[in-house]
Amino acid sequence: MTNETYKPNALRGVLCTLLGGCCWGFSGNCGQYLFHYHGVDPVWLTAVRMMSAGAIATAIVAVRNRQALKACFTDKHDRIVMLLYGVFGLLLSQYTYLEAIEATNAGTATVLQYVGPVLLMVLVCFTGRRLPKPYELVSIVLVVAGTFLLATHGNVHTMVINPEGLFWGLFAACTLVLYTLLPKSIAPKYGAFMTTGLGTLIGGVTFFILVRPWPLLIDLPVTGWLAVAGMVVLGTLVAYPLYLQGVNDIGPVKASMLASIEPVSAAVISVVWLGSEFAAIDLVGFACIIATVFLLAKPETENSGQVMQS
Repeated sequence: MTNETYKPNALRGVLCTLLGGCCWGFSGNCGQYLFHYHGVDPVWLTAVRMMSAGAIATAIVAVRNRQALKACFTDKHDRIVMLLYGVFGLLLSQYTYLEAIEATNAGTATVLQYVGPVLLMVLVCFTGRRLPKPYELVSIVLVVAGTFLLATHGNVHTMVINPEGLFWGLFAACTLVLYTLLPKSIAPKYGAFMTTGLGTLIGGVTFFILVRPWPLLIDLPVTGWLAVAGMVVLGTLVAYPLYLQGVNDIGPVKASMLASIEPVSAAVISVVWLGSEFAAIDLVGFACIIATVFLLAKPETENSGQVMQS
């Protein structure tokens, strides 16, 4: 009976994570289009994206499940966790990722963000007070090698990537860890859609208060507003809840593995739609970093229950 129950949930988790990853890949390219063709500021785009998506999602939750929304605000622990998730999980992950895209391109920024699972593994080793296992050590070597190739193309005397883009990409990787771990206690209780929607609204309101983006308002053509809508709807309202549902169903590490379709889709769309160019050595660096996600997820596939409980 347990096995029959688990299979549908596992399949749902796999499909949700893959679809969410593809939506993120497309959304990243919408950001690249807005930055490179219309001069949009990442601060403005982050604020508009989060406020719009958060307000829409929270309004839907208020209509469909007002009691859950009230319960979250009433429970002190859940309220604090939601605040932390909205600011340090969602807000930071979206802003740093968009800054990385502006400085590089959607494919490179997305691959750099996927250093996150290795950082997650290092954190698990540190908190568990244990040394990395052999396959974990290999993943560390691969992610360092991949980042080195992307940054220098193998020449220690040359930096081929924008240093600012490298900084924001690695910063985004750190926020991916926070985004994955922070909602573990509230997502199963309130569901992926409400957790992401309310967290996005909290992050958006916080960002508006801190940066006051209204002086950055710009006049966009129809195609520009369609790109913004793509980021709000597909990149936030659809992608984040799908990924979080995947984390709930199959665990954070395996979900991170499957979501690695995001950098692949982002790079492909970037080349086809926006004409981005990648050298062969870049693709090798991409492969090194993406390979670590699969390598780290292998033990969880064999014993996913332990990982989900850790």
